[in-house]
Amino acid sequence: MSLFDQIPLPLLIVACLTLGLAPFFPEPHIWEKLKMLAAGDLVKPLDMFDLALHGLPFVLLALKLVRLAVRV
Repeated sequence: MSLFDQIPLPLLIVACLTLGLAPFFPEPHIWEKLKMLAAGDLVKPLDMFDLALHGLPFVLLALKLVRLAVRV
């Protein structure tokens, strides 16, 4: 069993709802960074780091769900 398999699914969901979407107002940070990426405005290293930081919980959750679906 790998270390990734030991991460509980509820923990990843909570991480997506907190770190992934923070700050919540006026819009989620990940949404702002994705709009910047689509517009080609994501050029500063800090913005790229923000996208990676706020996007990581969603990537991990997606990988966990795919891994659970394939294993069954």
